[in-house]
Amino acid sequence: MSKSQNWGIIGGGILGMTLAHRLARAGQRVTLFEANDQLGGLARPSNVGPVTCDRYYHVILQSDTALRALLREMGLEEQIQWKTTRTGFFVDGQLHSLSNTAEFLRFPPLSLLSKLRLAATIFRASRIRDGRDLEQVPVLEWLSKWSGREATQRIWLPLLRAKLGENWRDTSAAFIWASIARMYAARRTGEKTEVFGRLPGGCGQLLARFAEVLEGEGVTVCTKHRAVSVDRTLTVRFEGGQSCQADRVVITAPPPVVPELCRNLAADERERLLGLRYQGIVCVTLLLSEPLAGFYVTNIADDGLPFTGVIEMSELAGHNLVYLPKYVSTDDPLWVQSDEQIRHTFVEALGRVHPSFRPEHVQAANVVRDRHVMAIPTLGYSVRLPSVSTSVPGLHVLNSAHILNGTANVNETVRLANSTVLGGVA
Repeated sequence: MSKSQNWGIIGGGILGMTLAHRLARAGQRVTLFEANDQLGGLARPSNVGPVTCDRYYHVILQSDTALRALLREMGLEEQIQWKTTRTGFFVDGQLHSLSNTAEFLRFPPLSLLSKLRLAATIFRASRIRDGRDLEQVPVLEWLSKWSGREATQRIWLPLLRAKLGENWRDTSAAFIWASIARMYAARRTGEKTEVFGRLPGGCGQLLARFAEVLEGEGVTVCTKHRAVSVDRTLTVRFEGGQSCQADRVVITAPPPVVPELCRNLAADERERLLGLRYQGIVCVTLLLSEPLAGFYVTNIADDGLPFTGVIEMSELAGHNLVYLPKYVSTDDPLWVQSDEQIRHTFVEALGRVHPSFRPEHVQAANVVRDRHVMAIPTLGYSVRLPSVSTSVPGLHVLNSAHILNGTANVNETVRLANSTVLGGVA
């Protein structure tokens, strides 16, 4: 790391906070700017009726080494509450438990041969250590080769459509490899039951402690500071007319937003940033008077349902909290629907998955949405990825798009911040 300089970090999510933490510990002077009134980004808390919970669903895996190391630094790792959870699968209008090896072997929608090939696909993906070669292989081609036609058409393709929409057609096999590898790591040996962890209070506890640590390290935190431009002199201007100049600036905003902030980027940099495709998320969070089926996650492999999956946090959170996420492209018509329309559609459809559910079970509901959540790992993705260091001296761009061979989650975000700073890239 170079001699002490003034750093400005735009974006106070987990990535920006971890970067500020690492830089401050390396002797740098850091100011962290966040547009919202609180830090945390996608991990910040939200209210559903009287309950404060995570804005979106988050869990900790035992294999989340980067996140657990950060929690250890914060004195929080020992507070993780580990729970064995169950998984559901909704296909052909039926809900099945798919939580252990015995249930997998009994899984009715697939023949025994297809189940064996599906298991072999998962096992093979879990053994791949570097998915970069898979960036050149279309996801459906790779799945068809290893899982066969039946499992691919009945299971994998509906899941891809639910998560990626029509973007699945341009997605590489690296996406499904990273997804499988992460979830496989959540399972113990033997019966392969899932073990997930969570802090009491969710990510809110981490964020509160993180803010204390940053303050103790001398990091200046400026919330309600929405950046509108960064020029060649590394002067950052904000809504309301304030401005701040730094020696180095790191922008953690999503790639499509960056060219609007930085007008001085080279044409090829702007093209690369704008060329990255993103998925957003619209999520309905429900507080219920009655639990559902007790599955942490119910995967949806059935066309016609408005949400990607059902995530029930009852076992982990102590409340009957249910998340109904829908991943959509940035131009999807869902963005212009009202919260009430979305809530009504999602609640009505929940009864198709869980027939015992009644709308009157809903005690409170909340709708949240973020347009840029996950970069689509298209074919040849890493070749087209913009560099962290830009053509403007001292200006860096680092965001979730730079998570290679991984999925967008808190652990990978922390790992990205660690490797960038410690590797001297920023």
